[in-house]
Amino acid sequence: MLVLAATLCFAIGLIHSVLGERYILVRLFRRTSIPHLFGNELFTKRTLRFAWHLTTVAWWGLGYMTWGLSRDPVDVRSLVLNVIVAVFSVSGAMALIGSKGKNLSWVVFWAIAGLA
Repeated sequence: MLVLAATLCFAIGLIHSVLGERYILVRLFRRTSIPHLFGNELFTKRTLRFAWHLTTVAWWGLGYMTWGLSRDPVDVRSLVLNVIVAVFSVSGAMALIGSKGKNLSWVVFWAIAGLA
């Protein structure tokens, strides 16, 4: 059951990113009424895209954790900490690259990964 749950986590993350990009974000970004943050709408679009796909990263992390719990034996502490480090490291990279450093959330994400 845990392997099936993990598979569903990965699947829903993929579906969320692909369909969200295709049917929600692209259509939203065609609008002319998007707020201008930091001087232009590009930053707003990048932030929305980053936030959207960040959900997928989190779900994939939970999926990996769920899959890991299906293994025997399980070092739960190591598994959880490794997933936290991976999810927040990837989140930080996405924020840094996606915003070209303007969205400072990457500092906090990497701090969490480093502390964990």
